[in-house]
Amino acid sequence: MAILITGGSGQVGFELQREFSLFGPILAPTRHELDLTNAHAVDAYLNEHRPELILNAAAYTAVDKAESEPALAKCLNAKLPKQLAGYAAKHDIPLVHYSTDYVYPGDGVIPWREDSSTAPLSVYGQTKLEGDQAVSQSGASCLIFRTSWVYAARGNNFMKTMLRLGCEREGLTIVNDQVGAPTPARLIAQITRLALITHHSPPIIGIPTGIYHLSPQGETSWHGFACEIFEHALLLGKKLAIKSERVASIATAAYPTPAQRPLNSRMALGKLEAALGITMPTWQSQLSLTLKELYEK
Repeated sequence: MAILITGGSGQVGFELQREFSLFGPILAPTRHELDLTNAHAVDAYLNEHRPELILNAAAYTAVDKAESEPALAKCLNAKLPKQLAGYAAKHDIPLVHYSTDYVYPGDGVIPWREDSSTAPLSVYGQTKLEGDQAVSQSGASCLIFRTSWVYAARGNNFMKTMLRLGCEREGLTIVNDQVGAPTPARLIAQITRLALITHHSPPIIGIPTGIYHLSPQGETSWHGFACEIFEHALLLGKKLAIKSERVASIATAAYPTPAQRPLNSRMALGKLEAALGITMPTWQSQLSLTLKELYEK
């Protein structure tokens, strides 16, 4: 069973490779091996390797830069998913596609449901929504996992940036009015495996197809996340220059960026939990596991 993982060098792609390595040959081409912005090259790769499962973790994720590079963002976030879904539908193989809370308008305090109205605030969010729509309308057997605030023990992410700055500085100022659930890439890969029946050849999706929210339980702000990172690091015996009382908070409006961020990234998890028969872990417990993985490497 050949498994194609796009974006294999990214945080989610790396964890997907680890999670699915026992189930068949992994196809995870690098950017040098396959230009995902070249539709002809993607077609040729698919026709040559004929994967039986596609996990699409590739995306244009530079949220601010997308405002000045909308065509490239659209290519990776909308056109590529549409192409992969078309192949999956034609060859009757499952496709898992990863999306984002940025497809929602980001207002209020009520957690978004999978059927909530969408209204992206940025080019990134709009192109991701177009990708979701293309996959949903393709006729492929597919799962779309919308997640939030992804981080991992490897790669560049908020957790690792905070740890670096916490060693270098005695004080920091962090946004406190954007609220969501930090989601480790490892958890995304684990839930993906649970949703698939991998001993079937070719594999099949084991829950109703469609859109699901995938994040841990609970909520916090970026400021709260940063403080929790520092507290957990100290509990693990790490020395930091930062003092907890010197982690100041700031409103999003006081920190302008090219792309508008959603203030409300809360996502209801009931649909996923009911489908899998599980209760998602808390974001704090997942942070602890991720930090232990980082420091035990």
